[in-house]
Amino acid sequence: MPSKMIIRQPEPVMESKESNQWGSKICDCCEDVPDCCFACWCCPCYACKHSKAYGQCLCLPLLDMFGFIPPVSMAMRVSMRHRYGIKDTMCNDCLYATFCNCCSWCQISKEMRRRNIPIILVSAKNT
Repeated sequence: MPSKMIIRQPEPVMESKESNQWGSKICDCCEDVPDCCFACWCCPCYACKHSKAYGQCLCLPLLDMFGFIPPVSMAMRVSMRHRYGIKDTMCNDCLYATFCNCCSWCQISKEMRRRNIPIILVSAKNT
């Protein structure tokens, strides 16, 4: 009986000289009034725009409309925390995504601009 050998490659780890905290508070979205207005008046469009900029599917945030807890908004916060090494809790992510969704997306947007780390596709194959 042949046996299978499984080789596990090390996963990339991002080390950052940046702070391990969010660059802005959840209610600091009013510092950039046009951005805040866009998020408040058309949060689905705003979320789709920043989801695309983050490297995810453009229409992914539209799935948030089908439940009480918006799964995509929460997942984006968790992903951003892991990508940038931000210390916070899943409980806060859930609360912010559920009750302060447009402010949460503003915070995500500001963090992307502040960190300005390019997206690198690690598992891309050459053709």
